[in-house]
Amino acid sequence: MAYAAPGALLKDDSTFVRQSHRRAVFQFDQRFSLLNGKVVGINGLKGGIEWRGRWRAGLGLYRLSGGVPTRIAQPEGTPSGTRDEVRFRYLVAYGEYVFIGNPRWELSTPLQLGAGSYYTKYYFPDGGIRRTDREVLFVLEPSIAAHYRVFRWIGVGAGTGYRQVMAAGKQPQDDMSGIIFFGRVKFFLGDFIKVVRGRERLFSQQGLESHK
Repeated sequence: MAYAAPGALLKDDSTFVRQSHRRAVFQFDQRFSLLNGKVVGINGLKGGIEWRGRWRAGLGLYRLSGGVPTRIAQPEGTPSGTRDEVRFRYLVAYGEYVFIGNPRWELSTPLQLGAGSYYTKYYFPDGGIRRTDREVLFVLEPSIAAHYRVFRWIGVGAGTGYRQVMAAGKQPQDDMSGIIFFGRVKFFLGDFIKVVRGRERLFSQQGLESHK
């Protein structure tokens, strides 16, 4: 009967993630969403802590890059030809679990919970603009994401999910809720510091090779 040492089993196991210590992680998180028939961009920046190579948690800030056309009736007396859009921004707390991966790539399930504000902006035919008061919104965003390390200290990823917005005002929820898909650039600050301190080559593949 052949015997394999525990370390050998881990090397061949694609669910093994090498980092066992805590480290800081930052992400530029560009999201897109199909809202009321229009593709809109949502710009985000996230920072957090990863530990045991499996769990991540932190905070993020997101802002809608362009307005979303509304479906609600305009206020009485609004001039014909007036265009209206909903705009929003929000702060989130996020958690993420890596359920499969290796030093090079991973598959994870991020979940974001947040709160922010939104308002409606009116563009009148004569060039005038009016904005309503800000209202409170709450956000729930479950998703699934894939990630690939280009170098030890930086990687790229993509994913998809759904944004559910619970609004406290009169605007209908479907103005802001919808399917999301995103791309991200991840900066591993801890690994970057180790590379610099160890005077390693910045663009090497050290630590990312497949174990055989």
